[in-house]
Amino acid sequence: MGKLQLFEIYLSNSRVIYSPGEPLSGTVNLRLGAALPYRAIRVTCIGSCGVSSKANDTSWTVEEAYFNSTLSLADKGTLSPGEHAFPFQFLLPTTAPTSFEGPFGKIVHQLRAVIDTPRFSKDHKCSRIFYILSPLNLNTLPDIEQPNEATTTKKFSYKLVKSGNVILTASTDLRGYVVGQVVQLRADIENQSGKDTGPVVASLLQKVSYKAKRWIYDLRTIAEVEGSGVKAWKRAEWREQILVPALPQSVLPGCSLIHIDYFIQVSLKAPEATVNLPLFIGNIAVNSPPLSPGLCLSGLPPPLVPTAPPEDLDAAASGPCPVAHVSLPTKSHSQQQQQSARPFSYTAGLSSPEAEPGPEEGSPGRRRPPLCLSTGATVPYFAEGPVVPVPTASNLILPPEYSTWGYPYEAPPSYEQSCSSANPGLSNGN
Repeated sequence: MGKLQLFEIYLSNSRVIYSPGEPLSGTVNLRLGAALPYRAIRVTCIGSCGVSSKANDTSWTVEEAYFNSTLSLADKGTLSPGEHAFPFQFLLPTTAPTSFEGPFGKIVHQLRAVIDTPRFSKDHKCSRIFYILSPLNLNTLPDIEQPNEATTTKKFSYKLVKSGNVILTASTDLRGYVVGQVVQLRADIENQSGKDTGPVVASLLQKVSYKAKRWIYDLRTIAEVEGSGVKAWKRAEWREQILVPALPQSVLPGCSLIHIDYFIQVSLKAPEATVNLPLFIGNIAVNSPPLSPGLCLSGLPPPLVPTAPPEDLDAAASGPCPVAHVSLPTKSHSQQQQQSARPFSYTAGLSSPEAEPGPEEGSPGRRRPPLCLSTGATVPYFAEGPVVPVPTASNLILPPEYSTWGYPYEAPPSYEQSCSSANPGLSNGN
């Protein structure tokens, strides 16, 4: 064996997750088999962001530095054989952004140690990644507790003949959610035409923007649910639920190269009509209850809104039919299609690991979601126990506040299932 048998950076209490403004301390540990002369031993704390125009490329097109501090642990001398430990401490800046990793760029915080050896000798280097989490408090965002709503009107044409209008209105109970919360989605579709519409689809989308030489956009579908179409001269109400899986927060304060946006997209396939509802995903949930009377009074049909006569003369000549109100069923839900025996997690772009985890101690059959790296979730979303996570740059160790978090592991029930379980009399007409 050589002179240097061990050279590593150890963080105090085995921590890897820190908050901006916190002290970061540890030791640089060495084990030598023979005496080692050196000119200096240094440790550097670095925070930076790199973005590339090619996926999974580490040759960054644009870089951004957040902090770079160096401490000298020892001056010129000779280390004797045996073990040595050099303590250090840094104060993380309050403006340090949250760690992030995506296909076109990442925000990395790391420690680097180097033993500067005399001339003609090889310098020895080692490094260790740590993670910074700057929690996003949703309560600090304006109007975050208000319902989210958007409407669009589309002319329905069949073989170049105008048949009427279709009005699509979509809303959610809040504008911001945390991981594990359920998005209460409602869509009203008024078919003022003599043709049936295509299916209605709602998707939770993630859009990550990378600022290289030009803006690069990475758009991913996180979850998707599909409802039936609406018959001619019908007004349908569709209610569904989407569980927010392990995802990075919406805002990366302090970083100007990477932006993360989320939105619910509700669309009809025929006629082509789409509405987008922007959402925020944070770390601290909204304290205020949802302010949506329409969602609370689920048993009452929404009032009919008067509409103008059809512009098409043929439609007017045939005479408008009264629009009947119906409830729209759900055809498929991407989250409910997953097996309940598997951990509930969505990793966009990657297939989930084929692991057969055993039950955790004290909770038979209970499992936790694995790390979701492809959507940028570097902290705090990873697994405990026998679940095989996606490999990362270092061995992550969960602090107690994350490992004991009460987290739902199954997809949410449909709206109809929720109503029937809460009040069985509704299905019997009582």
